[in-house]
Amino acid sequence: MSSSNSTRLTRRGLAFGMAGLTLTAACGNGVGNSNAATIDARVDATLTEMYSRYPNTVEIANKSNGMLVMPLITEAGFIFGGAYGQGALRINGATVDYYSAVSGSAGLQIGAQQYAHVLFFMTQDALNDFRRSSGWTAGADIGYVVDATGDSLSTDTTTLRSPVLAAVFGQAGLKFGATVEGTKYTRIIP
Repeated sequence: MSSSNSTRLTRRGLAFGMAGLTLTAACGNGVGNSNAATIDARVDATLTEMYSRYPNTVEIANKSNGMLVMPLITEAGFIFGGAYGQGALRINGATVDYYSAVSGSAGLQIGAQQYAHVLFFMTQDALNDFRRSSGWTAGADIGYVVDATGDSLSTDTTTLRSPVLAAVFGQAGLKFGATVEGTKYTRIIP
């Protein structure tokens, strides 16, 4: 009989433990926190810095259908590497969604860096594709308006016809050459 009681207690304890875990997870669902406000403040500061350092991006922003602003991407690697950051999608100057950016890499690498990047969706189709996907991955077809060294590139009519343009800037750290290729963006609730 004692083995039967200990089994019940274990099952009951497991049930209570799972209920507690579920409640704890629900507390961290983003409701009632200030993460969205923090991301928005960082997005505003990133846009201000980008417009002042790279004036060519003002015209691009005005012509874009939307912008994904990732204020801080942290990347580190030692043979295998990864990067992560959070940001916001802005349409007509207003935040409409929040996203995370994740990338991984393998190869001869060592170091860490932090940088910001902005994706400009120059066509409505490109913006719609991004918003409809469950996890959009940046490819090699992205045009760059600020290159990996932080230099402004020309924004001629050929560049402005690309469906998605990127500005990568503010690199700090011991790694060089940040790009957005291979980065996966997923909608989040901060």
